[in-house]
This record gives sequence, structure tokens and C-alpha cells, in this order.
Amino acid sequence: MSIRARRSTGPVVAITGAASGAGRGLTARLAGSAEVRKVIALDDHRGDVPGVTWRVVDVTDPLLSGRLSDVDVIVHLDLERSPDLDPRERRTHNVRGAQTVVTAAGAARVRHVILITSSMVYGASADNQVPLAEDAPLRAEQNSSIVGDYLEIEEVAAVAPVTHPGMRVTVVRPAALVGPGIDTVVTRHFEAPRLLAAKGCPPRWQFCHIDDLVSALEHVVLGRATDPVVAVGGEGWLDTAEVERITAKRRFELPASVTFGTAQRLHRLGLTPAPASELEYVVYPWVVDCARLRAAGWKPAYDNATALHVLLEESTGRHAVVGRRLGGKEATMATAAGATVAVIGAAAAIRKVRKKRRG
Repeated sequence: MSIRARRSTGPVVAITGAASGAGRGLTARLAGSAEVRKVIALDDHRGDVPGVTWRVVDVTDPLLSGRLSDVDVIVHLDLERSPDLDPRERRTHNVRGAQTVVTAAGAARVRHVILITSSMVYGASADNQVPLAEDAPLRAEQNSSIVGDYLEIEEVAAVAPVTHPGMRVTVVRPAALVGPGIDTVVTRHFEAPRLLAAKGCPPRWQFCHIDDLVSALEHVVLGRATDPVVAVGGEGWLDTAEVERITAKRRFELPASVTFGTAQRLHRLGLTPAPASELEYVVYPWVVDCARLRAAGWKPAYDNATALHVLLEESTGRHAVVGRRLGGKEATMATAAGATVAVIGAAAAIRKVRKKRRG
């Protein structure tokens, strides 16, 4: 009886992407919360979380608004991040999904929309402060990478309160995500036999376990964190020595010009899934200070070292080079020969030879 009374005063929360990943985690967490009146789970198929109202819908469908008539808060977690996806299809899903969610929420008079992007929008740079403040300028490059998707979603968030007066929008920017099912250029970096580094700029690593993203989103949903932008991640960062100790992998250093020039060439040839700009996020720092959530009483359950251990456990048995997954004989050869050195070094050598011939 008392639990029902508490739940009746809370918001009705809708969650997209509720059948898997962080969406499923948040759906399950809020389903058990006495501070939430009702949870509406949205996905293109029914998930397995009990105690919620499932509504099967495509988040890019303009008819989504009809499923939000009783919603107070919507959290949009239906995002595609895999490097193997066609960039155009991924962008269509990610950006159109955010646009549709905001438009549908406006039509249904949803008071609060929560969009998830990434701390990657700050850009990775050798001259970045460590850590970056949450109100630091967004210096990421707008291109065909997943970072470009995030920047467009940020633009959707910025325009939404103007287009839909009375709507509150919160953007949540997690650090490098780790956990079950997370597959990104960053996680694949740690599947390589050697850790790529740019000479003269040691990387700094910050991670965000999806469980910590879920707990941070709960804070935002329940109004404990009210800033329009919040960053989520482990406290502090790991330096190169700590990462090498935890991973038991040595770094392979190249001049930045060789690293990015070669990576871009490999991408143009279709040998790697991500453009060279994404490689910046595994060699340059983009650590953020999660001050706003911390002031709201939130604390991560995973420190960066523990999160890295989780990443390594999740990637056991997988091998990648410059973001490209290897299998079968390729993986065996990569492990034996140190494919990061072989691929980048060979490509760089070929490039130099061709330049000499032209000269």
C-alpha cells in the first residue's frame, strides 16, 4: 500500500532501446524503483524485463508520438555504435531516431527528453586539458564517423527547447563505454596485440561502465541532476604505465603524421572501418570531469582500472587491428607478428617509397 502511494507520485518514464544494453539495464532498474510510477519499454521487439509496459515500435517511425501520450520523461538509448555498420545506415538510424524522439515527445507534450551522446564530442587532442570541464567547447570533427552522429544529436538537443517550448532536454555524455555488448573503435583498440600511441603525447584513459551510465541516468530521470549537460565516467584517469600493466601489452609509438596519414589511407582502401579521426580517441586524451553528477550525489561503481579489466574480459578471444576485426588465420598471424606494427609500418613504408618514386 505504501509502495503504491510512493510510486503514484513519480514520473511515467519511457525508454527506447529497452530490450538490450544500457536500455535494458535502465528499464530493469527503474522497474524496481518506488520513485517511478510506470516504465514504458520501447523497442522493435519485446524484451524480457518484467513489470513494465512493452510497446513494440521503431524509433524512426513518425507514429511514435502515439505511444507517448502518458509519458513524462523519455530516455533515448536506441543507438548504433559498431564500427562495422555502414556509416550512412548508422547515421540515418542514430540521427533520425533522435529527431523522431524529440518531435514525437513534443507532439505528446513529454516534459523531459534525455539524449545520450558521448564525451567524444569534446574532441581528442594533444593539447586538451586533463580533465576537461563539462562546459568545455565541442572541438570534435564533424565527419562520417560515430562522432559525427553524436554532434548531430547534440544539435538536435540544442534546437529542441526552441522548437518545443516547455520541453526540457538533458544531454548525457559518457566516457569510453565498456560492458557486455559494447563494440566500438575504443574497445577494439584493446583487442590489438600492441597499443598504438603517438610519439610525444601519452594517452590518458577514462572509461564508463554501462552500469554506471544506468545509475547516472536514474539520477537525471529523478531530477537529482538538473544541468542540461552531464558527463559520466570513472574518477580520474589511467596513464600509459597503468594501462600497460593491466593489459600486459606494450605500446607501439609512431609520429602522429605517420599514424593518422596511414590510417586514413587504409580507411580509403576499405581495409579499416573507421576514419583516421577516430584513431585520435585512442592516442590523445579526452578525459572529462564529472563534476555535475558528483555534486548531485552520484558516484561510479567502477573505477577506471576495474572498467578496463571488464573490457579485457569482454574482448577475450577477439583480435583487431586499427579497428578492423580479424578472424581465423588472420587473428593467428596478427597475434604472432604484432599486426599493428605490421599493418601500419608496412603501409607507411609503401607510402614513403611511392613518394620517392614520384620525386
